[in-house]
Amino acid sequence: MSDAKSILITGCSSGIGYAAACGMRARGWRVFAACRKAEDCARLQAEGFEAPLLDYDDENSIHAALKEVLAATGGTLDALFNNGAYAIPGAVEDLPTDALRAIFESNFMGWHTLTRAVIPVMRAQGHGRIVQCSSVLGLITMPWRGAYNATKFALEGLTDTLRQEMRDTGIKVILVEPGPITSDFRRNSIQQFERWVDWKSSARAAQYETQLRPRLHDSVNKAKFELGPDAVVAKLIHAVENSRPKPRYYVTVPTYFSGLMRRILPTRALDWVLSR
Repeated sequence: MSDAKSILITGCSSGIGYAAACGMRARGWRVFAACRKAEDCARLQAEGFEAPLLDYDDENSIHAALKEVLAATGGTLDALFNNGAYAIPGAVEDLPTDALRAIFESNFMGWHTLTRAVIPVMRAQGHGRIVQCSSVLGLITMPWRGAYNATKFALEGLTDTLRQEMRDTGIKVILVEPGPITSDFRRNSIQQFERWVDWKSSARAAQYETQLRPRLHDSVNKAKFELGPDAVVAKLIHAVENSRPKPRYYVTVPTYFSGLMRRILPTRALDWVLSR
């Protein structure tokens, strides 16, 4: 059995999760790089990772994945990085309630299920780090992103509460707040948009046609101040290795700027800035 510290990372098929798996392995951590699809797990296993199948929509797979990890480590886990999530672009008035149920299951409920399952393990060993990959959209809201905003605001509230409650334990609870990061996130959201939003029947059909849909399908232009996923990994490393991790780690200029605006601007002024 290896003496290396162990970390379970979710959503490792691409983007932040994959970069985190590679980065933590390079630092000597024993990485369990979980993916939602079996073919992605197989690809990572071919790269030498231990890659359990973990689908946040399936509670059985969450518990089975953690059981697999604990069997491999002898019952310990030093860190958890909850990361896998997706967006459903669209105006709030056009989001079916079932769409919100679906995204909350993946972006929030599944995270909570895994986190609750990990806490007794960390309590028993006397230490642990739980790191939640939130978003600038857990600090401020932006039009067309209501479903994702809602899951991240919920995550922020639950995580802040958990951090306070864990103060009398050896478990540290940390939020990482990325802004625009290079990944397949926007491309993956197209499928969700087409599945859930009947944009042609919307009162905002013209806005969808001229504003949202071109942005979703733009695979060339990067967002302003966009950084690569390694920027998030740098914060993750500090969160799990520093003896006194910060409660929050901002990533990218827009996140720092948004956090500042939320503190100093009146609500009407903030709405004006963010809706432009």
